[in-house]
Amino acid sequence: MPKKIIARLFIFAAIGVAAWLIHRTLRRYTFDEIVGSVLQIPLGHLLTGIGFVFLSYFWLTLFDTLAVRYVGQKLPYRQVALASFTSLSIGHNVGVAALSSGAVRYRFYSRWGLSVEQVAKIILFCGVTVGLGLMTLAGLCCLIMPESAARIIGLSETGAVLLGIACLAAATGYVILAGFLRGALRLFRWSFEMPPLSIAAGQVVVGTANFLCVSACLHQLVLAFGNSGFFETATAYVGANLTALVSHVPGGIGVLEATIAFLLGQSASIGALIAFRAIYFFLPLPLGLISLSIAEFLRWDNARSMASKAKT
Repeated sequence: MPKKIIARLFIFAAIGVAAWLIHRTLRRYTFDEIVGSVLQIPLGHLLTGIGFVFLSYFWLTLFDTLAVRYVGQKLPYRQVALASFTSLSIGHNVGVAALSSGAVRYRFYSRWGLSVEQVAKIILFCGVTVGLGLMTLAGLCCLIMPESAARIIGLSETGAVLLGIACLAAATGYVILAGFLRGALRLFRWSFEMPPLSIAAGQVVVGTANFLCVSACLHQLVLAFGNSGFFETATAYVGANLTALVSHVPGGIGVLEATIAFLLGQSASIGALIAFRAIYFFLPLPLGLISLSIAEFLRWDNARSMASKAKT
């Protein structure tokens, strides 16, 4: 099958999956419930939440920026940002992010001269950055608010503090290891080539900053229905995100519901849930699909032009 047909099928499949996910998420609520709950959110909170979404996707572009440096390549930031936003806006909704966003990343990076091995390293590097960000934020939440963390996680206060220390120690240990270890780090059958110290430290910073922004977005929406603290919201979100990553549920469907219901109660959670999905998942999704469609069209058009010139 010609590559251009495969690319078009991929785009149509992505659009179809996106439409199915939106329908699956919204079908459990009546239109009146959705509108009534969302209207309870003050405009200022909604706009602030959208602002944190933009900041989150900005930090996510730095995941790829560091990853491209990690594999020894230099690309303009605008190209890296395009690949990052397009792949993650789709991957966040489709689920199994390493594969879904990884496939989109490959479409971009391969045309810019990166090999399959280098793209695979970028995907793995970004996955490690996600883990470092989750660990660091979880550690901070457990140490800053051990009572809330213990209640949310289901541990004693002492257990929450120990968990926080362990999370921060793991992230710190990774950075220290990057400063001393040269070559690949092997764990059972897995192998990961350690980055330089500066890049490893950057992973911790950008990974944590991203999840802080996501938590801040959710917190702004939650405040419209209750008085949950920021770190309480962040702790619940980090725990839910870990569960979503392990389960590979598309867009964390079912996991975020449980998180917000835990914080607010089921009756008050609909508006915050719908608003969060709308601005963090569904708002970037059509933009990502449009950018992917345009990129694929330009790629096909360039290939056709080159084929025409070759014939002449």
